[in-house]
Amino acid sequence: MENKIEGVIIKSLRKIPDERGCIYHMLRRDDPIFEKFGEIYFSVVYPGVIKGWHLHIEMTLNYAVIQGMIKLVLYDDRKNSSTRGNLMELFIGEENYCLVKIPPKIWNGFKGIGTKPAIVANCATLPHDPNEIMRINPFTDKIPYDWSLKHG
Repeated sequence: MENKIEGVIIKSLRKIPDERGCIYHMLRRDDPIFEKFGEIYFSVVYPGVIKGWHLHIEMTLNYAVIQGMIKLVLYDDRKNSSTRGNLMELFIGEENYCLVKIPPKIWNGFKGIGTKPAIVANCATLPHDPNEIMRINPFTDKIPYDWSLKHG
């Protein structure tokens, strides 16, 4: 799925391994894509489990997966967006270590893929507020996406 979504940024990240372990870079305040700090949290998703769909009204998300792999899917339903109706499907984690910056009002969800749980880090621009998030069922027909495994 090659579609782009206005405002979504994907940035490759560095892993620095040595005999003691590994350092995973994520986001620095002097990085051009950094906006502001609200909170950081980690979400664990088990293989085959879907977390989504959800949309933040004001919060920008900055996702990086430090363990395992996820299929991250984004959907642009913003009325005045030049990319309205576009979907993005990204496979991120150990095999593709990157930061995905997701602006407000983009539907997003992710599915654990592979054989082990994935740990998703989010450095959000606002602290969590339950009144700032919208949620819908991952199998809704309002978003034209099929979460099933695609062969070939």
